Amino acid sequence: MEVINTIGRRKTSVARLYMSPGKGEIVVNDKELATYFPSQILQLIVKQPLVQVEQDGNFDLKINVDGGGIKGQAEAIRLAISRALVETDEENKPALKKEGFLTRDPRMVERKKYGRRKARRRFQFSKR
Repeated sequence: MEVINTIGRRKTSVARLYMSPGKGEIVVNDKELATYFPSQILQLIVKQPLVQVEQDGNFDLKINVDGGGIKGQAEAIRLAISRALVETDEENKPALKKEGFLTRDPRMVERKKYGRRKARRRFQFSKR
């Protein structure tokens, strides 16, 4: 099996994943997973698809992620890993789809409109 290349997005975060068979090393932006995501919750989010299909420790993952915040980056990585697992074995798709790991979350920040303070918030109205 050669290197599998997939992409995951969430808000303004973009994660590019290179997956190859290995011992389970996860490197994000040339740092270890625990270094890049110090929070245990974010590490759990990243590993969710691997645990779901019981492939944790079978693949080496090299991930380049940029844009957005730390939570959006973790969820973008989760989508990329899920897509790569489906590419390796089509039998993984129903389990990952059931958990919602293959769905691209389209919610993004609404742009600010002119004549408004924010996207929808108006300036304070003064009667007098």
